[in-house]
Amino acid sequence: MHNELVRHHISAEFDQELADITHRVLSMGGMVEQQVKDALEALIEDNQQLAAVVVTTDYKINSLEVSIDEECLQIIARRQPIAGDLRLVMTVIKVITDLERIGDEAEGIGQVALSRGSYGTATRVDLVTMGRHVRQMLRDALDAFARTDVDLALQVAREEEMVDRKYESVVRQLITYMMEDPRNISDTIELLWAARSLERIADHARNIAEYIIFLVKGRDVRHLSLEQMEKAAREVR
Repeated sequence: MHNELVRHHISAEFDQELADITHRVLSMGGMVEQQVKDALEALIEDNQQLAAVVVTTDYKINSLEVSIDEECLQIIARRQPIAGDLRLVMTVIKVITDLERIGDEAEGIGQVALSRGSYGTATRVDLVTMGRHVRQMLRDALDAFARTDVDLALQVAREEEMVDRKYESVVRQLITYMMEDPRNISDTIELLWAARSLERIADHARNIAEYIIFLVKGRDVRHLSLEQMEKAAREVR
């Protein structure tokens, strides 16, 4: 992370504490990204063993969230950070919450993969495409956090709108698939849940992007349109 946000303080220990929590967030992000990758692979390739791994290892992400959260609270209590330092600590707390929820969604996709549904080829292709976009969003959001890159954070927000459109397309196709043959209803409902989980992962990635803009610019851009967010991010403070 750029040094303009992790400032040099009189206490070298404080510097190290801030550097440590940012490093741990990125480590957690890497774990979550792998969970999403594995969940999608398990679903598309009908890999039951990999799906079981995804479902049974989510506790590691949960545990890391609790640990980082506790470290942030200790920093607030001991150091009483202000301005950019406080924004950094608060951003970390918010980011790890969204990362934990992405892990939950990956676990949900893993559960769908364990159901052993007989999914159509076209539907699998659609989910692969949607999953590719979602994984790119998550990767970009983590990169933007690592580099405090507002432009990349804005790109994540733009990608989220693309995922929303893809999700709507997948839902329409799945509904058509069910209407064509009622025997597909049970398996298709499972796929709808998986698609919904992907859409939610994209939402969480956008949340992370919004926190990065808050971190760098000091502007809360939650609940703003993309145009409003871009305007706020370009303002000089």
